[in-house]
Amino acid sequence: MTDLGNDISGVIQADRAHVWHHLMQHKSLETNDPKIIVEGKGMRVWDASGKEHLDAVSGGVWTVNVGYGRTSIANAVRDQLIKMNYFSNSAGSIPGAQFAKKLIEKMPGLSRVYYSNSGSEANEKVFKMVRQIAHRVHGGKKYKILFRERDYHGTTIAALSAGGQGERNAHYGPFTPGFVSVPHCLEYRNQFPDAVDYGVAAANAIEQVILREGADTVGALCLEPITAGGGVITPPDGYWPRVQEICEKYDILLHIDEVVCGVGRTGEWFGYQNYDIKPDFVTMAKGVASGYAAISCTVTTDAVFQMFKDDTDPLGYFRDISTFGGCTAGPVAALENMAIIEREDLLNNTLKMGDRLMENLRALQNKHNVIGDIRGKGLFAGAELVADRKTKEPAGEKMVQAVVAHCMSHGVIIGATNRSVPGFNNTLCLSPALIATSDDIDQITDAIDYALTAVFN
Repeated sequence: MTDLGNDISGVIQADRAHVWHHLMQHKSLETNDPKIIVEGKGMRVWDASGKEHLDAVSGGVWTVNVGYGRTSIANAVRDQLIKMNYFSNSAGSIPGAQFAKKLIEKMPGLSRVYYSNSGSEANEKVFKMVRQIAHRVHGGKKYKILFRERDYHGTTIAALSAGGQGERNAHYGPFTPGFVSVPHCLEYRNQFPDAVDYGVAAANAIEQVILREGADTVGALCLEPITAGGGVITPPDGYWPRVQEICEKYDILLHIDEVVCGVGRTGEWFGYQNYDIKPDFVTMAKGVASGYAAISCTVTTDAVFQMFKDDTDPLGYFRDISTFGGCTAGPVAALENMAIIEREDLLNNTLKMGDRLMENLRALQNKHNVIGDIRGKGLFAGAELVADRKTKEPAGEKMVQAVVAHCMSHGVIIGATNRSVPGFNNTLCLSPALIATSDDIDQITDAIDYALTAVFN
């Protein structure tokens, strides 16, 4: 780790005085120093005190898929910025064209890539496309967008309008009209106890909402392939085939939000590819460039794209711009990020290490009664903690956060649902980088083991 000497005291002072941190109550910083992360290499980061941490959440918000310290990405970005750093995306760029081609090769059935700079913005683009299609094609009807309880799609007011996490939405209304929720699909919290096939029942609940709202008013259904921040919810058997069938039956566009699951996290290039889904829109951000540059993509079918090719209507094209969608750092970083995943066979590593992670978590479940359910796919896993296995009463959020804090104090950074779903912020969340080794996985689950013993025994 770099020796910062006495310089760090000034950094801490400046941070406390001037930086407004994300997702944080700053009252605590009146008496405590902010955590400053100063260096990263592979799976590990070092804070300002020199302490080493194994990062089991890829940068805190499941982003750094290929790990820290990737010289080849940094060099590619540097070289590109010197040659051509930015021009509005009304013109093209070499890396923009090259990455779009590379990306579409990984996504059969899709055709076009619209660049912006965050997952929230990528989803906002879809919402605008759906609304514009409603006006251009459906006479103003089919403008409603359905979203699922416990899913999350971003921080803008429109994205929060499509957000199924009550505590993230609190105090930010009134919200954009035309967004309608459908039930979640977490079988462990089964809301259809009499159903013979839970997955089909959860999907049929979407159809009931469509019929209630009127199929001629519903334009799109927006879902995460695996719910991320709402508790790492893997879809039950039968769910996705029935969802696809419902969308086709009622002429509803299917929008898959891959901001978390995309670019290798589940062992496939994209999470939806585990379930034979045929989406009309796919959005992505986070792992697209592993945090080495800001980039997000809204990917569509050619059929969607063709709806905006009409030079007889002066308002017929997609009238949208993302300023930093024209920055070349994002696509050039994304190209090298994808090349690393291919060169190092990280999709296969994700599957192997994901199996080990789930095996270790199941062993912990057998040991600790506080673990009620284990869920996940690839290097994306959740462990739901409960106060009572029989009743499934959720463990208290303070206790869950105490587990996270204990792991942090012992040099392992894990995540947990936090002030998102009222009464159900009780899931530990793990998303280690795709480069994880068996030793890394064991260190992560050992830390959780020790923390559960310390907090609940």
